[in-house]
Amino acid sequence: MSGHSTITGMVRPPGRRAAAPPVPASLALGPPRLLKSAGFRFAALFAAMFAAAAIALVAVMWWATTGALDRQTDAAIRADAIALAERWREAGPAGLAEAIEERLAVDVDNETIYLLTESESGRRLAGNLDSWPRQAQETGPWFRISVLHDGTEAEARLHRIELPGLRLLIGRDETERSELRRLLTEGFVWASGAVLVFALAGAWLIRAALQARMRPAFVTTAAIAGGDLFSRVALSGREDEFDRLAQTMNTMLDRIGMLMEGVRGVSDAIAHDLRTPIARARAKLEDALATAEDEEALRAAVEQGIADLDGISRIFQALLRIAEAEAGARRAAFAPLDLVPLLADAAEIYEATAEARGQHLTTDLPGRLDLVGDRDLLLQAVANLLDNAIKFAPPGGTVQLSAAATPRGIEVAVADDGPGLSPEDRKHAGERFFRADRARATPGSGLGLSLVRAVAQMHAGELLLADAVPGREPPGLRVVIRLPGA
Repeated sequence: MSGHSTITGMVRPPGRRAAAPPVPASLALGPPRLLKSAGFRFAALFAAMFAAAAIALVAVMWWATTGALDRQTDAAIRADAIALAERWREAGPAGLAEAIEERLAVDVDNETIYLLTESESGRRLAGNLDSWPRQAQETGPWFRISVLHDGTEAEARLHRIELPGLRLLIGRDETERSELRRLLTEGFVWASGAVLVFALAGAWLIRAALQARMRPAFVTTAAIAGGDLFSRVALSGREDEFDRLAQTMNTMLDRIGMLMEGVRGVSDAIAHDLRTPIARARAKLEDALATAEDEEALRAAVEQGIADLDGISRIFQALLRIAEAEAGARRAAFAPLDLVPLLADAAEIYEATAEARGQHLTTDLPGRLDLVGDRDLLLQAVANLLDNAIKFAPPGGTVQLSAAATPRGIEVAVADDGPGLSPEDRKHAGERFFRADRARATPGSGLGLSLVRAVAQMHAGELLLADAVPGREPPGLRVVIRLPGA
């Protein structure tokens, strides 16, 4: 019985390999230019977001701190103004002046600023300012100006109150607060600079990390472009997104390599396996043309030649169906279906063939098996398995077709009690035109299991081969198509 199990790896073919084409300049080994690097763009985005967030945080802290100082100063001035206005209502101008002097006397830090003058004459009645500031006459009730405070110029926050016949200034010296605000501003500037430095350093580290993780994929693609089709992306073992990407790329490359091996195998098979029957058909026709004694002999030779060419045509058709299945060209025909009626039809078709050979074809099918697939290709695959089993089972033997739903999927099995396949032959079963030594004398092209395997893989399944009855001689062969269920 010809065919082989699912191929899981690739072997470098022996012999000298053709010279690799030059690698395009765009794929030359090495990191891309900085501004064109995706790692640089991701790192720049990280740096911008980190810097913006950190600067915004520092700015909010600066605004909150300086704002709190201003609000504290204004609250103290407003409370003082309310208290002095109440004192004026109770004791008049003299009591107001006395209250101001009392406040100045207890001001240990020398921060308070007061000035009480007459509205019309401007005569100073109380306070620690020599004269009414000129700016205080041009602004609103609240203002910030420089004043001569106890002989020293200082920044002051002032509040003006108009009383009947009087003018009152209440304020606070903001020299220390201005110094604190200046220190906060310097700290904000230095913190922003540090944030930018850390953002750039983090961006550089991210770019370097991205390049280091992407380098295996880049090296592999460059090697593939250079002609080394056996190169694969190295895994880091972290099982992260990059490892999953690498595994997906390796699976894709394995699949591409397998398809290319199949193309090369078809070419080799056509060149070697089909050359013999074509040459044989041509030789028969030439011999008949040269030696045919009468028209009947010539007609018989021509008919035999036509039959040989029909066999070659069937081989080409099988190769095309295998190529279609491996390329997935028929996936558009996938539809939900019940596999049990399909298997029953295949068993009915081959039951007469088995009876003609004195064999028994039995079935073990469940009530229903739902899946999504190509009905015609699945029927062809099961038919190939039944045809092979009947072909290799001995007269009086038994061929069994069974199916079942398992935790791994739907399994369709065809078992016979023929000679079976050795473990070494099973490794090659499914290769195009492969035929075991025991099958050399049996008619066939060695493409039956190749189509079955291609159909199984097209349906995201696999082909498995094992002894039908281990330990028995002959052991027979059990071929299983495992398919995912609906």
